[in-house]
Parts: sequence; C-alpha cells; structure tokens
Amino acid sequence: MADVIVVGAGIGGLSTAMLLAGDGHQVTVLEQDPTPPPTDPHEAWATWERRGVNQFRLLHIFQPRARAILEAELPAVLRRMEDFGAVRFNPIVDAPAEITGGVRDGDEEHEVVTGRRPVMESAFAAVAEATPGLTVRRGVAVAGLVTGAAANGTPHVTGVRTEDGEELTADAVVDACGRRSRLPALLADIGARPPYEELEDSGFLYYGRHFRSADGSVPPAFGPLLMPYGSVSTLTLPADNGTWGVGVITSAKDAALRPLHDVDCWMRTVGTFPLVAHWTDGEPLDDSIAVMAKIEDRYRRFVVDGTPVATGVFAVADSWACTNPSVGRGMAMGMLHAVALRDLMRNGFLGDPAKAALAWDQRTAEVVEPWYRATLHFDRNRLAEIDAEVAGQAYEPGDPEWEMTQALSAGAMKDPELLRGVLSIAGVLRLPDEVFSAPGFADKVVALGAGWRDERLPGPTRDELLSIVAG
Repeated sequence: MADVIVVGAGIGGLSTAMLLAGDGHQVTVLEQDPTPPPTDPHEAWATWERRGVNQFRLLHIFQPRARAILEAELPAVLRRMEDFGAVRFNPIVDAPAEITGGVRDGDEEHEVVTGRRPVMESAFAAVAEATPGLTVRRGVAVAGLVTGAAANGTPHVTGVRTEDGEELTADAVVDACGRRSRLPALLADIGARPPYEELEDSGFLYYGRHFRSADGSVPPAFGPLLMPYGSVSTLTLPADNGTWGVGVITSAKDAALRPLHDVDCWMRTVGTFPLVAHWTDGEPLDDSIAVMAKIEDRYRRFVVDGTPVATGVFAVADSWACTNPSVGRGMAMGMLHAVALRDLMRNGFLGDPAKAALAWDQRTAEVVEPWYRATLHFDRNRLAEIDAEVAGQAYEPGDPEWEMTQALSAGAMKDPELLRGVLSIAGVLRLPDEVFSAPGFADKVVALGAGWRDERLPGPTRDELLSIVAG
C-alpha cells in the first residue's frame, strides 16, 4: 500500500481520498481553507465559506453518473448526503406519461441527486473524517513540491512543502485543487517542462439565487432543468431540505444584462419566463444575487511529446480539466476520474514512475477527455448562438453535430426514445456518439427535430428582455 497526499478537500479531492483509503492506502488531505465544515446542514449553508471555490454558493447537481458512482463506491457518503437533506428525483418518473411513454425497465439509471454545494460538501467531509487511513488537515497551504532523483531529466515528485516550511513525503501526490490549481507553476519551480494547456474563457456569466418553501416542497418542473431562451438560459434545480436554486446565464459580453446582479431586476426578469417564474415563489435564502464570471474551459495534459513533464504527481478532476458548470457535468467527470486513479493504483501502478505517468495520461484520455470535448463543443456553440442573438442575427453554425444536438433536444419532447437519449447525454451516462449510433436513432432525430429553429420556448423576445431589465 502507498502513502498518498491529496491536495484539495473539495468534492473531487475527498472522493479520491476516500476511494484510495478504502483500498488500504494511507492518505493525507491538505486543504488551504482553514474553516472546517459545520456538522449541521443549515449551519453549512449559513456560515461556511470556501474562498478557494468560486462556485461554492451557486447551483450544483450530482448527475446520474455521479449518483451511480456514489451508490457503488461511496455509499456512506450518499447516505450522509440524504441525512443532510439531499433530494433524489428522476425526470422520467416525474414527467407526464404522454411524453415519457411510461416508466420502463432501466429508467432508474436517470435518477439524480441534488443539494446545495456547502451542505453536500459538508456531508463528504463528515464521512472523510471518519474514514480509516484518511487524515484531513485544514489550513495547510502547499507552497512547493519536494523531489527525489530525476530519471532522464524528468523531475520526480516525492512530496510537498507547506507554506509553514513543513515537508511531507509520499509515494504519490494528487492535485485536486480544482479550477485554481497552481500545479503548472509548482512544476516550473522544480524545473519541469510546462504541461500542454488549452485555455479559453467560456464567456458565460451566472446570476443565481436560492429559495426555500414553507412546507418542504419544491416547485414542479415544466421543462428541462437547463432551458435556452435566445440570449439567456435559465437553470432551475431542486436542492436539500425544501430549498432550490434558480440561475440566469448570459454572455459576459452582454453589458445590457449586467443589471441582473440587482435583486429587483433579477426577480422582475425571471418572473417573465412562464416555465420558470413559479420557481421564485419562496423565501429567498440570499440577500443578494450570487454572480460568477471568468469561467474557463481549461484542459491540461502532463505528457508532452510522449514524455511526462514530471512523475509522482497526478492531476484529477478540475485540476486536470474544467468546463462550463451550467451543464452540470463537473462532479460526475471528477468522480469518474477519481475511480480511474483508484483502479490504476490497484495494479502496481506506482512501481515504475514513468510508466505510471503514461498510464494515467492514457486512462484520462479514455475515460474523461471525451466528456470534456463534448462539453467544450456545447459551450462554443451555445455561446456563439447567444452572441448572435445579441447582435440581432441568426446563428448559422455550419456544424452538423450542433444541429443534430439541437434537433435531439427539440425531438425529446415528442418521442420517448429521444427523451431517454438526451437524458443519457445530460446525465453523463453515454457520450453523444454512442447515443446517435443506435439503429434508427439519428433518422428519428431528423424526422422529429428538424424544425428546432422555429420551436422557441415561451418567454420574452430580446427587445422585451432588454426593456424588462432596464426597468
């Protein structure tokens, strides 16, 4: 068994740590934020601050793939989440039978788990603290990497150095610091070559607010969780303990909609979307609108020209790649990645550091990179569509994949098979290529969804939206 240091105690880091400790590894988690999570879910929301997580108070979802991983690999975490008030729901079970064709065998795979991020992360933390072989140290920031003997000029990481000067050694260092990971800079400090990186601002701006009902109920859904309305999208999401979140997503370039940071403007605007307005009929949990900008789509690869830039260190989840959070794939992708690392470490993975780095690069490319690419494709097209609407133009992507994706979304409300197809993609259960390759599926998408450009959801036009926002 190995000694492992995991840097970062977010959901990705704690998932990785618990999976590795469950196999008998000795795991130490280092978290720079000093405040421990409250053990009461209401206190977690009211008082816990995580300055290292910029989306901490925005909407979160455990897509079906994440829920399935929790059930199979970390059932104690899922039980604690439910103890803390997490909600399970299944969009097929909850939708009218005339749309779904009735509940079928296998539909249970579409079940989702949701809860507010501080509450759910506190559940993860509570189970991690009680996991044998796992130690969580909060208020410990990593300042540098410790190295051993290099092989063929490639630095080999053997531990970390904290800001207090303490050196901790390990057989493997796992970077799970998320979107703000400093791993490339830390690698540069030990003389490593820079990793390959793709970076672009996804260009989305998020305005979110949470609510609570008096009786513990949540509003009914009259459409998908994420709904596009020309130059904006809306996101509605049940959460824990009779709470829910509502988000409005715009282009960061759309200066005319920036007044949405104002509570009155936000409430007035959301109230004009017929499928969403009732989601604001509750007690607001926030005095202000939570705003998140500068959301990057970022991908890193730590094997360049066939050679690792360093050995002994492994980036997981958002430290490896991060995406636009509106589609809600981040936690599912992070858990897939964590399971992949655990599985590799079952096979004598660390015995040859160079082979371990190459194997991790290959497994990452196989297991999670396709989901990153699919999400990036969505981001680029949706943002271009929004920007075209702002400019008063029709979006002509010249991209058959995007047109088929839009046709699938339109056709999903007309055919049970297409509905399950779109939910499989949204739930991180099956990649688009797998869904569209089913016999006859693409033909049905074309037949039922070809008119997607003319099938807009009910809501204000662009001119009406500008007037509403302006007050």
